[in-house]
Amino acid sequence: MSGRATVFVIDDDESVLKALSRLIRSVGFEVETFSSAGDFLNQRLPDCPSCAVLDVRMPGLSGFDLQEKLKQVGVEIPIIFITGHGDVPMSVRAMKAGAVDFLQKPFNDQELLDAIQRAVSFDQQERRERTEKAEIQDRIDSLTPREKQVLALVVTGMLNKQIGAELGATEKTIKVHRARVMEKMRAASLPDLVRIAEKVGIHGSGH
Repeated sequence: MSGRATVFVIDDDESVLKALSRLIRSVGFEVETFSSAGDFLNQRLPDCPSCAVLDVRMPGLSGFDLQEKLKQVGVEIPIIFITGHGDVPMSVRAMKAGAVDFLQKPFNDQELLDAIQRAVSFDQQERRERTEKAEIQDRIDSLTPREKQVLALVVTGMLNKQIGAELGATEKTIKVHRARVMEKMRAASLPDLVRIAEKVGIHGSGH
């Protein structure tokens, strides 16, 4: 992950692009502007915290179309919609589809800057969580099939003896597996192991 946070502004009005670009740069963000949703879709996005500021109504692909297409290709980027034709149903639709904000023109500069700050902070948090999940998944992938079985039972709070009975192994063998699981998962304690496992959907209730 590199670079300063970048804000992508997509609007078919050149004067809007210029004004928003100037405003957003003034508070220290990188800005990239696009005059159509298609241009933005063809762009390879930098790997840094970011958000997109989109006009809802544009020739060709609308802001909503772009939001849908980004979802389809698995691009997760917080979106702030701006529109001069906003109405409540449109706003609800945008938010339901995952937009982080919806601003009706005319909005003041601070409103937009606040929305961008929220969106970028949200993206930073999401990126941290995705990175952490990927690291935990790597640890799980390093476990043997039997160690994975032991992990799934350990996080439910079962004792070594109970796990042994469940898996048809001696308590001593389970103890060895359990120690390896703790080591490979880099868990300092049982609560720590439970917390780590829960981040990738392995829950401590039921088998």
